Amino acid sequence: MICGEQRKTVDAVRVEVPARLHLGFLDMEGGLGRRFGSLGLTLDGLGTELTLGRADSTGGTPERTDGRASGYLDRLCGVLEVENRFSLRLGRTIPCHSGLGSGTQLALAVGAALSAMTGRPLPPRRVASLLDRGARSGIGVGAFEQGGVILDGGKGALDEPPPVISRMALPEAWRMLLVFDDANRGLSGTAETVAFRDLPPFPADKAAYLCRLALMVGLPALAEEDAMRFGAAVTELQSVVGDHFAPAQGGRFSSPDVAEVLRWLPSTGAAGVGQSSWGPTGFAIFGDAGSAERAAEGARARWRTRTNLRFVVCRGRNRGAVVETISGLEAVAAGYETVAKKTA
Repeated sequence: MICGEQRKTVDAVRVEVPARLHLGFLDMEGGLGRRFGSLGLTLDGLGTELTLGRADSTGGTPERTDGRASGYLDRLCGVLEVENRFSLRLGRTIPCHSGLGSGTQLALAVGAALSAMTGRPLPPRRVASLLDRGARSGIGVGAFEQGGVILDGGKGALDEPPPVISRMALPEAWRMLLVFDDANRGLSGTAETVAFRDLPPFPADKAAYLCRLALMVGLPALAEEDAMRFGAAVTELQSVVGDHFAPAQGGRFSSPDVAEVLRWLPSTGAAGVGQSSWGPTGFAIFGDAGSAERAAEGARARWRTRTNLRFVVCRGRNRGAVVETISGLEAVAAGYETVAKKTA
């Protein structure tokens, strides 16, 4: 990470941010003063890339390629009191409303790009607060800042994303098999707010059980690189949380097709299965690449007529976002890796 005053004009900034899996909430009861508490992990090979440049000096309209990104940029320019004369282009993106954190990662990427371009500090947690991200979970910010497996401490009295209280590395050998349902979308926005409002109270004894499950089973298994025991903890967490959310999403998992695949995957050697956030994306955890690839091949053959289903094998990612400045020697950065690159 490079931090400091900007010393050269930055002509453009490229940002690459990772997708994440939200494995579940631990305490939706909140009787001890903090609510939610999330466990999640960061994915490699699936993310969002954008480039922020300077607008045409002739006065032409800056080009933008995404309404959400454009809105985020406008709001942050207003906060920094700088004129929005920037050109914003998106490359690959995390699929929207798939449970992989697309909105939060896009917002944080725009904030990082503007920070590096202007030399004005915009720490990720502040960006998340300004752009109304991370209202219940700190997993997105943690994945952006550090990668790895993230545990946050839940939402307290402060009007900011929950703090990250544990960050651990994913073993290099482990793989995640993602199950996409391109015909469905997870809840978001107003529908998500209504769903949380209308859900029944979460029992305190179940919250205690899930916290103990994460602290005394899941994270120790991760430290010992025991994929089967870690996966079993995730599967149990998913069953308890998924059943609680069933009235809002139509079952333990929001996509019936994904649910069918997840019921089958343990027979292939998957250590654990679940749905990320509101889905519809499902996942399976494997202790090695070969097993994950064989399961993906088997799933493609078994569900070859379900054209809405896609199967992708990913590594875990033990680093956060990467920010690259073009024509600059140094730019302000907060909470993520920055790489300065001179133009030829």
